[in-house]
Amino acid sequence: MIGAGMLGLDLAERLNASPVLSCALVASRQSSASALRRAAQLGCGVSTEGITAVVRAGVDVVFDASSAEAHAAHRAALASADVLLVDLTPSSGGSFLTPTVNPARAETDRHLSMVSCGGQTVLPVLDAIARNSERVGDVEVTTTVASASVGPATRDNLDEYLAITGYAVERLTGATRAKVLATISPALPAPPFRARITACAYGIRPPTLANAVKAAADAVRQYTPGYKVSAFSVADDLVQATITVTALGGRLPSYAGNVEIINAAAVTLAERYARSREVGHRG
Repeated sequence: MIGAGMLGLDLAERLNASPVLSCALVASRQSSASALRRAAQLGCGVSTEGITAVVRAGVDVVFDASSAEAHAAHRAALASADVLLVDLTPSSGGSFLTPTVNPARAETDRHLSMVSCGGQTVLPVLDAIARNSERVGDVEVTTTVASASVGPATRDNLDEYLAITGYAVERLTGATRAKVLATISPALPAPPFRARITACAYGIRPPTLANAVKAAADAVRQYTPGYKVSAFSVADDLVQATITVTALGGRLPSYAGNVEIINAAAVTLAERYARSREVGHRG
């Protein structure tokens, strides 16, 4: 694990609760004593040497929860290592994956991009729209996140978040153009993570699409139980959906659905990779 913020510490807990993964090391370049102390209490090794310590550790999977700016150097340092690199930063490298859209690529690709928390939230629904229409035109995505669940690295990477989420929407759905907006809300009580989709989709059948969106949401709830399509409508060629994500696992505040969904997706895909390696070794 690279990064000892809210994202990294929640990931460490999830890894230690996994049946096939465990957290060997939490590394950070900043000497965040309290965060690393918490990681040590979880049974993880800790280091303030960052990527240097990760390379030396000889692990099988590396989760990068640092920043988009730092990720390129981390990727270069691990280029010759036999590891799966799971990128939770909004950088432009790696294969875009979500567990309900294209999970099989986790077994073959070695550099996985989790896109963003917004991407993990909207892509399952947009994939259902794309699969049940002749063509997807313009897409607009607006996300609202509680200020308390957004760390300094995420704030610094806001431009990258908007760009990479839009690019992933276009790549994975064939949309003509995607526009992404984001609001960091200081409201109290803190609001749950929310994403609103407005998409032009042609050649759709509303009842069939509604069932497909419901099925997509059901699939996401297998690893993110607090995922809910709270509103859905179709008017001619215009599809609108509102998605809320509530953190229900007990590790995070309920409003931190943004952290919940991207971390749960990352662990789900890493577990698929680990299981495929086990099968390969037995074979």
